[in-house]
Amino acid sequence: MAGMEDATPGTSSARRPGMGLGTQILIGMVLGSFLGAVLGERVTVIQPVGDLFIRLLVLAAIPLVFFNLLAGLTALSDVRTFGRLATKIMSYYVVTDLVGLSLGLAAVALLRPGVGMQLTEQVEGTVGAVPSIGDVLLGMVPSNVFRAFADGNVVQLVVVAVLLGIATLMLTGSTRDRLSVAFSDLAALFRRLVDLILLVAPLGIGALMAVTVGRYGASLLGPMTKFLLGVYAGQLVIFVGYMVLLRAFTDRRPLQFLRDTGPLWATTAATTSSLASLSVGLEIAEKIRLPRSLYSFTLPLGAQLNKDGTSVMLGAVLLFTAQAASVDFTAASFLTILFVGLLLSEGSGGIPGGGFVIALIYVQAFNLPIEVAAIVGGIYRLVDMGNTTINVMGDMVGTSLLAHSEAARAGGR
Repeated sequence: MAGMEDATPGTSSARRPGMGLGTQILIGMVLGSFLGAVLGERVTVIQPVGDLFIRLLVLAAIPLVFFNLLAGLTALSDVRTFGRLATKIMSYYVVTDLVGLSLGLAAVALLRPGVGMQLTEQVEGTVGAVPSIGDVLLGMVPSNVFRAFADGNVVQLVVVAVLLGIATLMLTGSTRDRLSVAFSDLAALFRRLVDLILLVAPLGIGALMAVTVGRYGASLLGPMTKFLLGVYAGQLVIFVGYMVLLRAFTDRRPLQFLRDTGPLWATTAATTSSLASLSVGLEIAEKIRLPRSLYSFTLPLGAQLNKDGTSVMLGAVLLFTAQAASVDFTAASFLTILFVGLLLSEGSGGIPGGGFVIALIYVQAFNLPIEVAAIVGGIYRLVDMGNTTINVMGDMVGTSLLAHSEAARAGGR
């Protein structure tokens, strides 16, 4: 279609001889899990290996997001095209986040894991406050672009890149062409950097899985099993919904989609970081031939704003705490619950454990005891593995839906 180029296979998506990356990562995960099960807590000595892998991914993600987005935007035909794309993807993000919150509430309402639970631990200090809509909007615009880079604030970088991209589209002649080529070349450079980092993915992800199993494996047998099942059940429903949307509204087949994107889900589960996984997500989007002018915008934006898995967790934690505290919500209060949960999910960040702090704020906003931290916090990484995977999968599926919609629109002209 006009203004939308399909991602072409370059060096980052070229086939490599021998065992594929997905297979290597799977072997690393299996070996790491076995090592964690055998050694238990002692395996945490290799934690720095996994942390280094996460740090390398974040290192590549920040400039890659910025220049990939600029390259994609400057490939569009005009500003109106960008406005249409933004409206579509933001509508998708809001609807799926609300569905996630509702599923988290429904799962805990059915399983009732908090009934009879005794909250005896104390959480000291303040955990924050519910942000206003004005705070959220102001927080999206950096006062210093260099600080946005230094802090790794993805949503602020997206805003800066969008403004620069629009300004570039408004230029004419050779200036616009030169900038577009420069942005594309820099994006290719950082995609190559991701290629290099992924060479050590099996080792890094294996170390992360070993530490997770060694540290938290026994927690699956404790009283939080029902809570975990509730969260995972809600996230499973969302996963099935994604696959139905792919099958019904695109030409992609769910099994092939999952096979092609396998290394991404291994990364999300192991790192529990949307930001660290973003580098891999951009790489995979290029490999499965999503239009660069779309995924370079939707994936970074989704890393901050689209939190379907986290939304399930937020709804589950809130109702779990209410059950433990013997608090009943009225039917009318659920509108407020959904609105506040949607607002908070937008600010949960893309780092490991970021959603847990948001969960505490959510509980506190409804005057419930935040002693829930002493219960959920102990197994939060197990919860966050599902959160991050569903969050990122929502971004990838939404991008696929948008790509199909735009292709159909172009074909109907």
